[in-house]
Amino acid sequence: MTPRLKEIYFKEIQPALKAEFKLKNLNMGPKIKKIVLNMGLGLDGNDSKTLKSCEEDLAKITGQKPVVTKFKKSVANFKTRKGASAGLKVTLRKNRMYEFLDRLVNIALPRVKDFRGLSPNGFDKFGNYTFGIKEHIIFPEVSFDRADKVRGLDIVIVISSKNKDQSLALLNKLNFPFIKKGEN
Repeated sequence: MTPRLKEIYFKEIQPALKAEFKLKNLNMGPKIKKIVLNMGLGLDGNDSKTLKSCEEDLAKITGQKPVVTKFKKSVANFKTRKGASAGLKVTLRKNRMYEFLDRLVNIALPRVKDFRGLSPNGFDKFGNYTFGIKEHIIFPEVSFDRADKVRGLDIVIVISSKNKDQSLALLNKLNFPFIKKGEN
């Protein structure tokens, strides 16, 4: 079964973007390649119970098992050891990516406390969009009572596009809640 957002993208958004940017064919338009979620654990990475609970939470949010990332070198000031657990990472592609995007935009982001919108300044020079979430418990899959500590998430949306404007247009059509100019 194809996700709802994927059908909308191919039937409505892709042709609209082709017309808007006067592209020769549909495949020249911006597309979402993958979504990468990263949860840094810091000093809690050494604790196996914390690592396991965070791994379970991230698996519930994304629908796939996260990879445990390790420190590449020891830094005394940060109290890190080479090879120790640094955090968790998940890369979503294809149908899971569209399902996650749908839940993120329509369910999770409206649940953020004092949410005014996402900053449109999170684009890099390649058109990829990065933003952070301070509380991973905004996702309905994660039980608020069971979470031992509220943790942050970094979300990177990798987009194949020519520039930032095409990426912004794509995310606007996917109903991303960006802050409008003139609003604070």
